[in-house]
Amino acid sequence: YNADFDGDEMNLHVPQSHQTRAEVQELMLVPHCVVSPQSNKPVMGIIQDTLLGCMLLTQRDTFIERDLVMNLLMHVGGWDGVVPQPAILKPKPLWTGKQIFSLVLPKVNISRTNITHGDADDTPMSVSDTKVVISSGVLLRGIVDKKTVGSSAGGLVHVTWKEYGPRRTDELMSRIQVVVNHYVLHRGQSIGIGDTIADDATMKDVIETIQKAKAAVKDLIKKAQKKELTLLHGKSMMESFETEVNRHLNGARDNSGTSANKSLLKSNNIKRMVSAGSKGSFINISQICACVGQQNVEGKRIGYGFKKRTLPHFVVDDLAPESRGFVENSYLRGLTPPEFFFHAMGGR
Repeated sequence: YNADFDGDEMNLHVPQSHQTRAEVQELMLVPHCVVSPQSNKPVMGIIQDTLLGCMLLTQRDTFIERDLVMNLLMHVGGWDGVVPQPAILKPKPLWTGKQIFSLVLPKVNISRTNITHGDADDTPMSVSDTKVVISSGVLLRGIVDKKTVGSSAGGLVHVTWKEYGPRRTDELMSRIQVVVNHYVLHRGQSIGIGDTIADDATMKDVIETIQKAKAAVKDLIKKAQKKELTLLHGKSMMESFETEVNRHLNGARDNSGTSANKSLLKSNNIKRMVSAGSKGSFINISQICACVGQQNVEGKRIGYGFKKRTLPHFVVDDLAPESRGFVENSYLRGLTPPEFFFHAMGGR
């Protein structure tokens, strides 16, 4: 319910007649609310740990030994007692994660791409296993992520709902979570400071990008002071100046973020969460590793709160990025006191 304790209230309604109770049960029972009439797509799906687990379990190089397979089979809801044939027999029997995942699926057919699928990859069998194919309840290929088991239209949850109804959809989500969470528990999944550190060459690139943007802004300030700035259509000198400054500073954040993102390996734990769709985004990676970027209050750079300055530590009428809320450090490197204060202003 996303409730917090700053005055939020909740109300309880108690239906009392048999007619009302029956009506409310039909309308409000959770499995009956999986697909929302608002946009005719599910509002529930697999999230967080389980979503990341689905991605890890269904990767091509996930092989599971007999002892863990036996443990996982004990967690498969409605298991028929048949142990599937291992995909690899010698030197020892190994089952693929896709085989285990298939055990909890209903007999549905789905064909779709996942989050990391590139438009250029139009071959029937994708190199990086980004095309998901489920045929008669068997996952044949593809890494399962948010686009398949999340609350997306035409995903696994939606198709199961349409083919088998609310109860089977409810069972599917519960079964996926029990099996996948048990796998994640055994496999282990962690994240540490090491996952946020980019290599030296990347950091050099990031610093250069930010310095270039700051130099460009310095140039803009000189032009504005000499009234040589090219005005944008329908904007005053100051508005044009602010727009241009924002363009340069946001560009610096995005470009430095892109190089930081490229330097992280596929096995990086932040990158894993982003590519599974379970947590985080490109902007989080760039702020953690490269540069937090411009802080805004009501859509503008930090304004003058004191007499013609943002804080007592800056000179009067300072238009430079630092004094108007540009945070050039990353969360990893740490913010300076003025940066921290501006960041706190932007947050609330």
